[in-house]
Amino acid sequence: MDDAQQAAIERAAEVNALFNALKHDSDAQVGAIMGPLMGANPEFREFGDEIPGLIAPVVERVNELDTPERRDRLEALAPERLEELAAEDDTDDDPLGTLPNVEEYEQIRMRLAPNPNGPWHLGNARMPAVIGTYKERYDGWMLCRFDDTDPETKRPDLEAYDSILDSIDYLGFEPDEVIRASDRLETYYEHARELIDRGGAYTCSCSAENFSDLKNNGEPCPHRDKDATLVAEEFEAMVNGEFSAGEMVLRVRTDITHKNPALRDWVAFRMIDRPHPREQAAEFRCWPMLDFQSGVDDHLTGITHIIRGIDLQDSAKRQQFLYDYFDWAYPEVLHWGHVQIDDYDVSMSTSTIKALIDAGELEGWDDPRAPTIESCKKRGIQGEAIVNALVELGTSTSDVDLAMSSVYAQNRELIDDKTDRAFFVRDGIERQIVGGPDAGNPPVHPDHEDRGTRTIPVEGGVLIEPEDLPANGDRVWLKGYGCVRHTRDALEFTGDSIDVVRNERVPVIHWVPATDNIPVELKTMDGTVSGHAEPGVQSYDPGEELQFERVGFVRIDERNSPVVAYFSHP
Repeated sequence: MDDAQQAAIERAAEVNALFNALKHDSDAQVGAIMGPLMGANPEFREFGDEIPGLIAPVVERVNELDTPERRDRLEALAPERLEELAAEDDTDDDPLGTLPNVEEYEQIRMRLAPNPNGPWHLGNARMPAVIGTYKERYDGWMLCRFDDTDPETKRPDLEAYDSILDSIDYLGFEPDEVIRASDRLETYYEHARELIDRGGAYTCSCSAENFSDLKNNGEPCPHRDKDATLVAEEFEAMVNGEFSAGEMVLRVRTDITHKNPALRDWVAFRMIDRPHPREQAAEFRCWPMLDFQSGVDDHLTGITHIIRGIDLQDSAKRQQFLYDYFDWAYPEVLHWGHVQIDDYDVSMSTSTIKALIDAGELEGWDDPRAPTIESCKKRGIQGEAIVNALVELGTSTSDVDLAMSSVYAQNRELIDDKTDRAFFVRDGIERQIVGGPDAGNPPVHPDHEDRGTRTIPVEGGVLIEPEDLPANGDRVWLKGYGCVRHTRDALEFTGDSIDVVRNERVPVIHWVPATDNIPVELKTMDGTVSGHAEPGVQSYDPGEELQFERVGFVRIDERNSPVVAYFSHP
């Protein structure tokens, strides 16, 4: 970035940090301002990896001010933000807001309704992040209902059921109950029979094209006034599998002249020839459509509040007809826009990811290049970081963008203090050390002296990264070792004090021993990077996290030779 871009980022960060500190009457946090900063300034996103380090000193300066000084500074920089702050009440710092009409219910009951057609991508995480947060806020009840009644177009993946439950657990939530819609076919059939008895449904053998023409013209299907006895008989024939796909459907009788054609006599049940992949459900051929199935289940499980995508607005309207026939009260409904996520070249689509895996272009659902929950978990990103970043987006009906830099900032806040440091060198250049100690002793963690130091030998020389090699005659500071000068293809220990770093701007670099090192394969979003790490890295167990200094946070996956690690983020 150029100087003007850096200045713009620092100014925007200062405004956000001042606003955040005044709003919460506490010190600002880098993670807390990343989301609003990136959301309001999409032009900053190309510098997402650099911004946390750039704005950290700005946030520190803001935190050194007292409240009056913060207020004066915000008024000087952005008086409109100060006015915004004054206009907010105590609840406005909550991006989710309150659920509607909560006082009317003894218990808030919400549901996750995943389609188990594959493991979750990051967009799916928004559902448990928000609903789980509401559950905790209201001491409510949360259902996980697998909407798996489409064995054809969104065919369930048998491994996805457990994978999705694992993802919910990783995000920090636990459903109070788990059900599978494919276990409940008889329940849906019973409600269909009752609906037929109430005059609310009829069987229809029109072709899809013919019915579409009639519907769009507001004309009734010739089967609409069929005798109820015949309707009941034909529905039982559907249940018994006596029709093939496309031969017969059961429709909910609505208003055939409704101004919205999508609400006119919608399909409640259809025939599917392909058996369900679950053995328990493989015998069934008559399957409910999602609007019928979820409408019945929401009532029977006592759901009080539904959150669904803005593209499903018609679902509530279709289901209202069903609820009117049964004299049920419809739950409260909130709609939100789509969430888009940056930093990935792979589309956030279950079918696309699955196709890339099948084609061998991705190694699996946990490939670092895949925008999936399993990938984030493999990379060592905490579920809480994803939840925090998604909750910050709120429940707006507008489409929203989640900057992965916001997730990374949240994760950094969670793991930085507990994560040991280590050195990792890519494409190392070997140089001998002349003079000086036999080993370096960098701290295990710079903020925790009690954790001790690491011992890294230099007797066989060191490896440093090519861009860190100084010109002949110039000095660098080997972190944890001392100052050396590049002389005749060696690094000569100078004995200079740390003052040369502060006063003479001698660069501080990382390094590893040239002989006593550990080969490492680092899996990143851009592919695998090979290099070498200090010997102590091999002592960390798979699943543990480290920070490779000047490289980024990583999660150890295998500690053989080479050690395999997954890159989390800078």
